[in-house]
Amino acid sequence: MPDTSSPPLIELEDVGYRYPDGTEALRGVNLTVREGRSLALLGPNGAGKSTLLLHLNGILRAASGAVRVCGREVDDASVRDIRRHVGLVFQDPDDQLFMTTLYEDVAFGPLNLGLSAEETDARVHRALHEVGLADAASRPGHHLSFGQRKRAALATVLVMEPRVLVLDEPTANLDPRSRRHMVELLHSLGTTALVATHDMDVAWELCTEAAVLDGGTIVALGTREDILTDEALLAEHGLELPWAVRSER
Repeated sequence: MPDTSSPPLIELEDVGYRYPDGTEALRGVNLTVREGRSLALLGPNGAGKSTLLLHLNGILRAASGAVRVCGREVDDASVRDIRRHVGLVFQDPDDQLFMTTLYEDVAFGPLNLGLSAEETDARVHRALHEVGLADAASRPGHHLSFGQRKRAALATVLVMEPRVLVLDEPTANLDPRSRRHMVELLHSLGTTALVATHDMDVAWELCTEAAVLDGGTIVALGTREDILTDEALLAEHGLELPWAVRSER
């Protein structure tokens, strides 16, 4: 079973959620992400992965059960503070880039927290340096390549210095070189992370633990080695073995 020695940063307890049209997206979900660990959230299209992620900073609210971040339940009183600790990076970077320049995009969060111009400037330059875009600060986000925009979206989250990164398909639609750069970047951060992905190789390379979500419920949970080497389990839920595992068989 996953390590239980570190404190949980994210806890979902019997979480259920229905969309307004009645579609049941999550059913009795129990999941924990512990400090210093990284968990891959796997599953077919429509499994509920993105819906689950949107609960972690209060964009969606559980209809039943509880969502806790850093020990606090996500509710009206806590959600503003919780969003400082949870860095949610959407699959489409254009959802996070909307200002005139990349610098302004990255500065938006700290300025809205009330940080000083000096502190904001220092954080922005640090975040842009981390993602390799320090030279692009004055460029409009929509003028960047798709791979650069993915990294720029990550910078808008890193600038907030979150305790946990929540990533929705961080390598989706990237060419092989951009994908490799993204994996290397995320690996170098060493941050507690929850990564929803269809890319089994990314799950193998980045995560210490894995959970399979299907039909809105967790059907398997364990260490990376337990879950990502179980060919029958993965095939049952429309997934494949990572290349690193296939190559050894």
